[in-house]
Amino acid sequence: MSLNLHDLRIWRGDRPLISLSRSVAKGEVLTLMGPSGCGKSTLLAGLIGALPPVFRMQGQIALNGRDITELPTHARRISILFQDDILFPHLSVGANLGFGLPRATRERARVVDAALEDAGLAGYADRDPATLSGGQRTRVALMRALLSEPEALLLDEPFAKLDSELRAAMRRFVFERARARALPVIMVTHDMEDATAAGGPIIALSSPREDLDD
Repeated sequence: MSLNLHDLRIWRGDRPLISLSRSVAKGEVLTLMGPSGCGKSTLLAGLIGALPPVFRMQGQIALNGRDITELPTHARRISILFQDDILFPHLSVGANLGFGLPRATRERARVVDAALEDAGLAGYADRDPATLSGGQRTRVALMRALLSEPEALLLDEPFAKLDSELRAAMRRFVFERARARALPVIMVTHDMEDATAAGGPIIALSSPREDLDD
């Protein structure tokens, strides 16, 4: 089982932007590299079903044998981690993690505490997200994404705002947990060190086209 992109094509108006056929195996990280404007983030938006109206897409997206091409975002079982962690400022750290749980459970507190311990943040459940460091926020954002029980993970420049030492630690943290859950992963980045650390295949996308979004 894997994430399969079958003859996936994206246009902006009449201008071709992306053309990709690829399978990403469980536990594999496929890295997409290219300059700003080549359509990396646009592709991720298409995969989660959030492609802006200015774009159109053809082809098929299959996840673990299930055709998800026309499904709404919430039904696709794909999580995405952005450059900005997007934690909810009005919720505590624990409540942010609880938000990722797919359903109410009597063991919610236990599940949240276990996720915090895995992230090296035991005892942080009642903390305000604003008090966390950049690396801590990234770990909370990832654990929240994983608690939603995704079947695939997308990474949109998630390490870009971290300093070099923290960046290396966060790469290890993210890739180890994705592989432990056997998730197919697609990462977009400008940084060859990110791609090398991912240890998977790398696809270089074409040069940017005028007026196209990244």
